[in-house]
Amino acid sequence: MSGYLARTILLSAASGLRSSSAPAFLARAASRGDLSLPESPPLQTLRSPLAAALLAAALAGEMVVDKLPFVPDRISPPALAGRMVSGTLAGSLLFREAGRRAWAGALLGAAVAAASAHAGYRLRGHATGRLGLPDLPVALAEDAAVLACGAAFLRQRG
Repeated sequence: MSGYLARTILLSAASGLRSSSAPAFLARAASRGDLSLPESPPLQTLRSPLAAALLAAALAGEMVVDKLPFVPDRISPPALAGRMVSGTLAGSLLFREAGRRAWAGALLGAAVAAASAHAGYRLRGHATGRLGLPDLPVALAEDAAVLACGAAFLRQRG
């Protein structure tokens, strides 16, 4: 599989589980100089080490908040839309960097994020409902999967 496809799938799948993961890992890659970004001011801020640190903190915060009982399901329309936007961002930037059509990457990223959100929701429900596992360890396993996807993304080069 091509590098940009694998990277898009990794980041978009992570976004389906934790919506802030793609911006956090994209900012980390950009701040290290491993990701070229379009010359638009909003996206250029991702190059800043401060932006990378703030987005990493947002991801950590999302990982904490995810465990709270009042948080809506990830497949509720607003939550799913946020995850799809995150996947869209990842796909469009990574495809663009590879010289491919950004819109194709955006579509792939959104679709993978939506599929990942639904799969994660169903797997977590199955693990806690049918298998009777406590929610916290299952949620922590999801966090570990997000971090593993992010680490794999950061190890790969375009």
